Amino acid sequence: MTSGTVASHPRRLLRGPGYFKRLGPGIVTGAADDDPSGIGTYSQVGAAFGFGLLWTTLATLPLAIAVQEATARLGLVTGKGLAALLRERFPRPVLLGAVTLVAVANTVNIGADIGSMAAAAGLLVPVPRTLAAVAFALVMVVLEVTVPYHRYARVLRWLALSLLAYVGVLAVVHVDWAAVLAHTLVPHLHADRAGVAALLAVFGTTISPYLFFWQAAEEVEEQAEHPHPTDRGRLAAMRGDVAAGMGSGIAVMFAIMTTAAVTLGAHGAVQVDTAQQAAEALRPLAGELAGLLFAAGIVGTGLLAVPVLAGSTAYAIAESVGWPEGLGRRVMQARAFYLVIAISILVGVAMDFIGVSPIRALYLAAILNGVAAPPLLVLIALLARSKDVLGRHRSGVLSQLLVGAAAVVMAVLSLLVVLR
Repeated sequence: MTSGTVASHPRRLLRGPGYFKRLGPGIVTGAADDDPSGIGTYSQVGAAFGFGLLWTTLATLPLAIAVQEATARLGLVTGKGLAALLRERFPRPVLLGAVTLVAVANTVNIGADIGSMAAAAGLLVPVPRTLAAVAFALVMVVLEVTVPYHRYARVLRWLALSLLAYVGVLAVVHVDWAAVLAHTLVPHLHADRAGVAALLAVFGTTISPYLFFWQAAEEVEEQAEHPHPTDRGRLAAMRGDVAAGMGSGIAVMFAIMTTAAVTLGAHGAVQVDTAQQAAEALRPLAGELAGLLFAAGIVGTGLLAVPVLAGSTAYAIAESVGWPEGLGRRVMQARAFYLVIAISILVGVAMDFIGVSPIRALYLAAILNGVAAPPLLVLIALLARSKDVLGRHRSGVLSQLLVGAAAVVMAVLSLLVVLR
């Protein structure tokens, strides 16, 4: 793709008319955070635990914003992607470990997303799932290479708005809002292995490794397309962009979990294995059109998120070895970069041939993201607090504490899943 940004105007001031036109990479990152993996995970958690894990929406919001703000700050201030900074500041084994973690997690996530998209398409058209998966993969490879991403993403975000149907369901079904409020404000811990795995899946799909590399790289491209001094106004606009993106993503997370709890969970579903089961959450609002709305949401977010996943892998690998990279370059200017994107998507779709339930694969992909995130978060925290890297623009104490807290929480959850 020939451009990595969504905004057509440079971000300048946080306030003032035309603010939403100045939103940049953060809003796409937030939309990509509600990818099919997120929809599958939140549906599964809502069905299995009811309102019991709604408190994670408040817990993850400041952590997700802080992490994405730190990665955005690194890209905006230094003009370098995350992998390029890791290559400069850490021993080569650290770089290779970080890039391997994100590449593996992204590939599994891509496979799960494409498989889910194919299953969702099967609700509308009687086409073999494998054929649909291959078709989606080929279409996305062609689009990522030939179409400017800001145009592509702008169209797909309208399709992804079908996710707002989960909000609509809450208006037509009975919801015990007192119970929702109580479970949202007061954490209820589930100490068994399933409960800990669900927590890790929620954190893993909300604070995902691919978003770290993508956010930093897209800030670099945003700055290249709209050069502007990195001053307090620019940083404030970046923070507003990130907060808007992650805030909207987690608001949708809350709606999906609540909807699944009062629909799927109310009818005794404790595990969501098929696209048809997941679509049932929308039946109170959409009736027979539930499958259509669910498919539109899954396909729309998948078409938006899979290129982000593949692009994240390509940025990480290209930056780590010094290849020409960037969605702002033409194919012939960054052939290896675009080749990694194509390979990443095609390897991911190959997972569809091993027979894993697509919805279950989404949940497992979220857990893998949760396991891969902690070491990457530690590296981000070290870079963001470094005067040598960011000078007077290094992260403040609150930001450092929140990024550190995200690393600790996800590390502890990963260990508990392994030990239980």
